[in-house]
Amino acid sequence: MFAKRSASAVGAAPPPPQAEGISALALRVVGDPVLGALAAGSLFLIAVGLVITVAGDPKAGFPVVRFPMTQPGAPPPPPGWREALPQEQAGDPQVSVSGLQLLAGAPEAPIQGQAVITLPGAEPLAADHNGQALPPAPIAGLTAPGPGGTFLPIIAADGRNPAQAYARPFKPNGKPKVALVVGGLGLNAKTTRQAIEQLPADITLSFVPYADGLQGWIDLARANGHEVLIEIPMEPNDYPDNDPGPYTLMAKSRSTETVQKLEWILSRATGYFGVTNYLGSKFVADDQGMGLFTAALRQRGLAFVDDGSAVRRGGNVPRASADTVVDDQLASDAIDKQLLLLEAAALRNGQALGSGFAYPLTLDEVARWATTLGQRGYQLAPVSAVTMRR
Repeated sequence: MFAKRSASAVGAAPPPPQAEGISALALRVVGDPVLGALAAGSLFLIAVGLVITVAGDPKAGFPVVRFPMTQPGAPPPPPGWREALPQEQAGDPQVSVSGLQLLAGAPEAPIQGQAVITLPGAEPLAADHNGQALPPAPIAGLTAPGPGGTFLPIIAADGRNPAQAYARPFKPNGKPKVALVVGGLGLNAKTTRQAIEQLPADITLSFVPYADGLQGWIDLARANGHEVLIEIPMEPNDYPDNDPGPYTLMAKSRSTETVQKLEWILSRATGYFGVTNYLGSKFVADDQGMGLFTAALRQRGLAFVDDGSAVRRGGNVPRASADTVVDDQLASDAIDKQLLLLEAAALRNGQALGSGFAYPLTLDEVARWATTLGQRGYQLAPVSAVTMRR
C-alpha cells in the first residue's frame, strides 16, 4: 500500500483551480505547443462537419456506379460503352443502360423503362430528337422459354406476332418510300453508338448475334426509335474459307441441327421484328434448308429481310429483299451513287430497300443523305413498312 505523503514534505497544497476566462485560456493554448496542436485539429474537424451539414455529401457530385444484380432479366451493359465516349467527356458520364446506372446522387431503386445516355452539355440520346421511343422488350405474351433460361419469340394467344409488335409504327404520306437497313452492329461499340445516335429512327438496324451485351444494344436502339433485326449466319459458297461462325446454318445439315442453331440465335435477345441473312449464298439456294428456315420463322411470327441474295424466296412470312447494297464500293461518291439509284427504284416502284454495313463512312454518308430525302419528294420508311407476304 502506498503511504500518503505529508504536507510538510511537499509544501502546502495548492488551492482548488478556478474557472479561467476565455482570454486566459487562449493565452495558455497559444503558449503550450501540445494544446495548440490539439486545438487546431479539433477546429478543423468541426469545420469539416459544418461543411458536410450545410452542403451535403461531399461525394454527391461524383458518378455513382450501381449494378442491381437482383433485378431479374436485366441484361448486361454493352461492352466498350465507356471507351466509345468522347475522350474529353469519358470521366463524367451519366448512363443508364438496362440495369447499369451512373447517375450523380441517383436513388437506390433501379431505373425502369428506356435506356438513357446523357453526356454533359448534350441532349439525352433517348429524347425525341431521333424519333419516338419504341416500347421496351419483351412485350407480354410474345415470348416462351428458350435454351438456357432465355426467351424465344412466339405468336401471342390473341394473334399478335413479333413482326407487328416490334416494328416501328409508320404512316405513309403518299410519297415513294425509301427504306434502309444498316447491319454488322454490336461488335464495335463506337460505330454501334454512332449508328444509334446519328441515323434517323426510320432507318432499321441489324445486330450480330455473337455480340456481347446484345440485349443492351437492342434496348438502346429501341429507346432511340429504331426497329431492329437479328442477323442469321448462313453458309456461303466459299465456306469454310469464309466462315460466318459456329452457329452458321449449313445447307446440308440435319434438320434438328439447323433448328438448334436457329433457336440459339433467336434466344440471344428479344425485341426484334425479324431476321436478316449474313452471307448465305449456298444456304439460300438449298430448298430443304430454306424450307425449314422459313417454316420456323412463320411459326414464330417473324419477318425475313435479305440483302438481295434470296429475292426469289418466299415462305409466307413478311418479306423484303434489298434492291441494292449501298456500300459495295467503300467510297463517298460510290455510296452517293447507290443512294441515288435507290431513290430512282422507289420512284419507279413506289418503294425501295437498300442495305449497308456499319462502316463509319457509310454511317456519315447515310446520315447526310437522309436529312434532305424528304425535300426531294421521298419518304424515309422503316424496313417493316416495305415488307409483304410472298
